Amino acid sequence: MSDLWDDLENFARAPSSSTAAPGERGTIKAKANFNVSEDVAALRKAIEGIGTTEKTLIDILTHRSSSQKQAISKAYLETTNRILVNDLKGDTQGSLEDLLVALARPLAVNDAKWLIEAIKGAGTDNSILIEILASRTNKQIKELSAAYAEETKKTLIQNLKTEVSGDFGKAILLLAEGARDESTNVNADKAREDAKALYHAGEKKLGTDESKFIEILCKRSIPHLRQTILEYKTISGKTLQKSIEKEISGDLEELLVAIVKCVMSTPAYFAEKVYKSMKVQIETHYCLSLRLETEQFW
Repeated sequence: MSDLWDDLENFARAPSSSTAAPGERGTIKAKANFNVSEDVAALRKAIEGIGTTEKTLIDILTHRSSSQKQAISKAYLETTNRILVNDLKGDTQGSLEDLLVALARPLAVNDAKWLIEAIKGAGTDNSILIEILASRTNKQIKELSAAYAEETKKTLIQNLKTEVSGDFGKAILLLAEGARDESTNVNADKAREDAKALYHAGEKKLGTDESKFIEILCKRSIPHLRQTILEYKTISGKTLQKSIEKEISGDLEELLVAIVKCVMSTPAYFAEKVYKSMKVQIETHYCLSLRLETEQFW
């Protein structure tokens, strides 16, 4: 998988996943001739019968778009006076329960709940913070922040400030603000200036100016960063990812590499995550639905 990220020209020519229209993303598409009443009736029968018909639950929840599933959840509540997610929890178990529940919830709610899990207790699971905050758009971060505040009665920023520190903390807090530049215009000269600034802050400097990497990678627009990555390769002879891996370490390295990968292709970033999780049999502590429910964020 590592050679994949060296193909900068192809990434630069590919459409940006962050700007794709919702109907043009991912593998789970809206069902044609969608009938919410039929789906609710089928789910009720699958859940309320003797034994749960798991095949029906899987067929419906993996073959409806996010908006269709939210319509189903609303209609299910109106029809049964019960919450679909709670019924799924009561009638399934294990990894299947985790998957179906996550598929039935909005992405913002899933993100908020995973961030709550990452932060609570002794220590913080920085890998979850990185995966979510490096890959989301401003709109998605604002939505997950609202869901987080509704669940915890505190803002995400407030809680993160007590959990993260140093340069990694500065970068995470910048991303959590959801204030990345959203301009679609690319000025090649300015991208070249940023590429030079990164080169002089890392490869060409004795020691590394991490603040320059944080400022550029956490604030600039996705189209601008794509061009900056190309310019960096021309200037330094290395990919920006390889330079980050050489010059920076720890959680900050992991975060900045994740940002670079998501700038080039969020789908490829998650494809690599899925590949590694299946190959090594790890990351079972939170649901794979995020990687499967690609319609919501690609």
